[in-house]
Amino acid sequence: MPKVLVSDPIDQVGIDILSQVAQVDVKTDLSPDDLIKIIPAYDALMIRSGTRVTQAVIEAGNQLKIIGRAGVGVDNVDVLAATRKGIVVVNSPEGNTIAAAEHTLAMMMAMSRYIPDANQAVKASKWDRKHYTGVEVYKKTLGIVGLGKIGAHVATVARAMGMKLLAYDPFISHERAEQLGCRIVEMDVLLQQADYITLHIPKTAETTHLINEAAIARMKPTARIINCARGGIIDEAALAEALKSGKIAGAALDVYEQEPLGESPLRSLGKEMVMTPHLGASTEEAQANVAIDVAEQIRDVLLGLPARSAVNIPGLQPDLLEKLRPYLQLAETLGNLVAQLAGGRVESLTVRLQGELATNQSQPIVVAALKGLLSHALQERVNYVNASLEAKERGIRVIETRDASIKDYAGSLHLSAKGSLGEHSVTGALLGDSEIRITNVDEFPVNVPPNRYMLFTLHRDMPGIIGKIGSLLGDFNVNIASMQVGRKIVRGDAVMVLSIDDPLPDNILEEILKVPGIRDAYTVTL
Repeated sequence: MPKVLVSDPIDQVGIDILSQVAQVDVKTDLSPDDLIKIIPAYDALMIRSGTRVTQAVIEAGNQLKIIGRAGVGVDNVDVLAATRKGIVVVNSPEGNTIAAAEHTLAMMMAMSRYIPDANQAVKASKWDRKHYTGVEVYKKTLGIVGLGKIGAHVATVARAMGMKLLAYDPFISHERAEQLGCRIVEMDVLLQQADYITLHIPKTAETTHLINEAAIARMKPTARIINCARGGIIDEAALAEALKSGKIAGAALDVYEQEPLGESPLRSLGKEMVMTPHLGASTEEAQANVAIDVAEQIRDVLLGLPARSAVNIPGLQPDLLEKLRPYLQLAETLGNLVAQLAGGRVESLTVRLQGELATNQSQPIVVAALKGLLSHALQERVNYVNASLEAKERGIRVIETRDASIKDYAGSLHLSAKGSLGEHSVTGALLGDSEIRITNVDEFPVNVPPNRYMLFTLHRDMPGIIGKIGSLLGDFNVNIASMQVGRKIVRGDAVMVLSIDDPLPDNILEEILKVPGIRDAYTVTL
């Protein structure tokens, strides 16, 4: 009989499911060394956030077939190491959707009616009804930043409550937003028009302190903010100052930049501030749901069935995985690149397998391209299983083609995406066994390796432009690692690709576009 190790506390219902097909050992609070010592005896490992599944643990787990994380994130699992050993890693991406959405709505109502402070007042034998005169949400405008699963459920309930809905999400189609009763607008419009603003986005370099002093200055003085997503999206010092000075009317936070919350100006605020200790997923149902979801997936894998929420590459045998892995990385890299060139709100993606690659199994490659396409927005929430579903929910049309006649490389991959910045395409290939090269950008031939920070320009092929761009970057203290120009005809249009050592300053694109002959410019972070 297979053996399953449960190394973090989980709901009993998950253990009961696993016990149907395996011997289940619950051993919590294991040290890293203890885990490494005992893991060779187990076929599956079920964890929550407490256990760190390092490469050393995975290497020791010679019998491991699956690692299950009862929750959304898998940042405590070395997914790459597991993938290399052919171990499936699963999570429960939707187990706490309803809990997080309902907590958001509860926070909105509690803030609007001053429920926490009024509750404390009554318990302290005070009866000051005038002091707690609140506001109604009916006919108010709710601005939803992020229309994923949680944001979409908030939208559905808020619409039923009679609220008007605005949404900002560069990765959601207008059609999907309309289905939810939302009007897609730019962030500035949402900030200016919304009575309530609720955040449902991951914390990334782009979203850190998205709500800052400048953003708050654009809001109505009656605006109220809710954040049950990730700490750090709001500049807490700026928020505290805005609430003290009356620039906005209220805020409700469930997540914070530092948790547990230490010394903070938020603590000194009055009834206008509602705070809870990261309770978004803390319902009996959510805890049971994630345990059931992951336990069922572990059970299925032990029975030889596929997992439904694998965060690595499900359903591939180790030999096929080893063969396709470089192409999956190529597809993911190109997907990430073309998404940023085309703009966030991608409407369609065409994936063309070329040369020898056209004879390979295509589905994993298409999924990898979608994962890359969506990764800039969804971060850890997108994986090889849910990428297709996430694309479908965002109204992205996916077209797959093959062309074995293209022989420029042994095998190459061409992606074309239509987005808010127009239609753009990229082609890539492998040099040797695994070295990725970008071989074509918008039908202009190039040959460059991907780099963390890149700058792409479309310009007239004329003397002086390369020097001017180099001097301009030098003026901004930007170091160029490599540069290449691709053109079709002399003195026609050309593409320049620069690999740079650091992110470009925010205002440099405006200066680049002022250079005579430059038609367009894009920054990319891979």
